[in-house]
Amino acid sequence: MTYSRVMESPIGFLTLTASETGLRAVNISDKLPADPKSASSHKIVDEAVKQLQLYFRQKLEIFDLPLDFDAAPAFSKSVWNLLLQIPYGKTKSYGEIARGLGDINKSRAVGLANGSNPLAIVVPCHRVIGGNGALTGYGGGLAAKEYLLMLENPARLVRQGLLF
Repeated sequence: MTYSRVMESPIGFLTLTASETGLRAVNISDKLPADPKSASSHKIVDEAVKQLQLYFRQKLEIFDLPLDFDAAPAFSKSVWNLLLQIPYGKTKSYGEIARGLGDINKSRAVGLANGSNPLAIVVPCHRVIGGNGALTGYGGGLAAKEYLLMLENPARLVRQGLLF
């Protein structure tokens, strides 16, 4: 059985979905989902909402939630596990993640795995940037990515898509 709930956030509406064993998805949308009344309460979803609210108030840096991405391909899981190691307020490039996997030539594959991350924010794919410091694609949109990076590190200057 799956459980879901929609919460409003500074970057849009977040739809959180969980199984009995862990959080499965955090999807970002600028529109309220068609049927937000289909929400179902569950301790994992409720805890995820609580932790995300704290995160957006800058009172939480590390999420402590059970995650359920067991059905994902092994390579994607290895990338997502490396994303979980990027500290709050820091960034890494696709190349750095690929090096962490032992093969710099896997940068594009890292980008694809990063783009298919179902757990936005919680598994911090927004912390991955281009090798030149450019803000690259983000499922929630580049404005959301920029917002999250600035939230985590207000001293960061972001101009024209480049981090300085």
